Amino acid sequence: MQTAHRGVTVVALLADPDAPTEIAHRLARRLPAGLAERGGQGRRFDVEVISEPFSAGTEDPSTLMRRIMDRGSEENWDIVVALTDLPLHSHGRKLVVDLSHEHGLALFSLPSLGGLRLHTRTRQAVEEAVLSLADSRSADTGGPRQGQPLRGPFASRLAPIHQGRIGEEETPDLRYVVSGPRGYLRVLLGMVRANRPWRLVPGLSKALAAALATGAVATVNSTVWSLAASLSAPRLVIAMVGSVALMIGWLIVDANLWHRTTKASPEERKRTTLYNASTVLTVAIGVITCYVGLMVINLVWALFILNEQVFASMTRNPLHATQYWTLAWFVASVATAGGALGSGLESDEAIRAAAYSKREQDRRNALQDDNGD
Repeated sequence: MQTAHRGVTVVALLADPDAPTEIAHRLARRLPAGLAERGGQGRRFDVEVISEPFSAGTEDPSTLMRRIMDRGSEENWDIVVALTDLPLHSHGRKLVVDLSHEHGLALFSLPSLGGLRLHTRTRQAVEEAVLSLADSRSADTGGPRQGQPLRGPFASRLAPIHQGRIGEEETPDLRYVVSGPRGYLRVLLGMVRANRPWRLVPGLSKALAAALATGAVATVNSTVWSLAASLSAPRLVIAMVGSVALMIGWLIVDANLWHRTTKASPEERKRTTLYNASTVLTVAIGVITCYVGLMVINLVWALFILNEQVFASMTRNPLHATQYWTLAWFVASVATAGGALGSGLESDEAIRAAAYSKREQDRRNALQDDNGD
């Protein structure tokens, strides 16, 4: 890599495909102005985006840093910032960022930045890292010494981010990790965000078709009217929770989404638990979204099709707003249970593609290949 010249620092955003690349493109639009404003002294920054699966086949930060270093040596970049949506671990901690001031490298694990305000947090963190790396590599300023603590989002007392341990043979000279229950939750929400659970809804087309058909039939069934009118709120809640849990469990089991490990180390067990927790949350968000959608559709269908006199003669209850909502709620539970059966028509690959990020799909495929061998 070259040294910054003529006041222009070339920053490469090396991003894994899919979500990290999207984030990198958004960063590239705002980073030059933000860096120039904070850098001062008339400095300018050029930002390039390179979308490559640099994390393919490994989750080891040391291996990834070597790959980034080799990739940077091939180009005329001053600084390389790598972005991945894989949760990385180092010495039993969840990695946020590794920095090498000597080589001008930064490796970010996006899930550790959390699931909320991800773009803002990523921009602030990348700005802070780039400025630190640029200062240390500047030829005409002393700059901060290697490993000087970062400020900005890394200095918040409320965030569970702190400096992590670095081995003697490792490339980074500064590392930030998260730990503790808040750190675990932060990474978990970041993993769910990376999986983008809202994609599960269109990915379950056959299951949704079965659920809609079940709901349409149930809405015009007088027995269902009587059952819905007689059920108390606690029983409706139990029916809702039961149907949603059935759908979640069926999807995970049928599509083989549950992660298993043959390694007995505590760190691997914790990692497996984290992956499975993110799977359950991802699928749960997608299923709950489907449930709410079914309830709304069933309500509209009931408003259109039901007759007040017929309903009253069958249930001995007047057809008011409460009955409409109760019927739509109960039918959504029945339809969700029917959708669970319909999900068996979906291919396992389609469900995995809808439930996981690109990096997570590649990781699980690699694990399956290793187990097959």
